[in-house]
This record gives sequence, structure tokens and C-alpha cells, in this order.
Amino acid sequence: MPTDAPEQLRQILSSVKTIALVGASEKTHRPSHDVMAYLQNQGYRVIPVNPRLAGQQLLGETVYGNLPELSEPVDMVDLFLAPERTDPVIDQAIDLKIPVVWLQIGVINQEGAARAEAAGLTVVMDHCPKQEIPRLGIAKRA
Repeated sequence: MPTDAPEQLRQILSSVKTIALVGASEKTHRPSHDVMAYLQNQGYRVIPVNPRLAGQQLLGETVYGNLPELSEPVDMVDLFLAPERTDPVIDQAIDLKIPVVWLQIGVINQEGAARAEAAGLTVVMDHCPKQEIPRLGIAKRA
């Protein structure tokens, strides 16, 4: 069952350092762009993933086409995708052993979450780190 207990969310957001943000957008009015900028401002390294923008720069980071193309390991993958598009990304996260799969508000995939959890990954679903960080009182990283 995906986690939503405050102490577990606090532990996740306090321990992760590098986040792959799948569905990153160059459009400043999109929630994924806003959340990426917020997480960077909080001290996280956020690597954007979007096949349409692969190779371009977004908020100072190179955009990758998919998770297997990443040049470094990440602690968490944050999915800004329609629920029906999350299965391949969840499977990539399982294959790459990314410790945390975070599905944004409204992104519900119970079967994918169950697969990830069965593989030993932690899953957060229907939450936003931009909302959880201030709610949980997590201090900005240096």
C-alpha cells in the first residue's frame, strides 16, 4: 500500500537528494515546471525527463528522454504523467532500483504501485512534494 503517513513522507523528503522529474515541462505555467523550480530552490538536484525535450536545457539541467538514459543514479522519481502513461516509467524505476516512486496528485496507479512495492520500492501516490515539504516543516537544504 502506498505510503502517506506524515513521518514516512518526512523521512523520504529529508533523505532524498536527487530526483528525476518525469513529465517536466518548459512551460512556466505548468505544475511540473513550478514543482521542479521549487524543489531546486529547496536544495534538491532535479533532473528533468521528457522525451520531447531530450537534450535541451530546463532550469539549468539537461533533459533526458527516459530514466535509463540518466547519467547518474537518482533517489526518487516524481511522475507528472497521466495515470495510463505511468506503467512503463514505474517498470523502468523497478529495473533501475530507484528507491522511491512518487506519483503526483491525481496520478493513481494501484497495479503499478503494487509492482513497485513488491520489488522493494517505496511508493507515494496522490501527493505533491511541493505541498508536503512546508506542511511537514522540512528545512531547506544548504
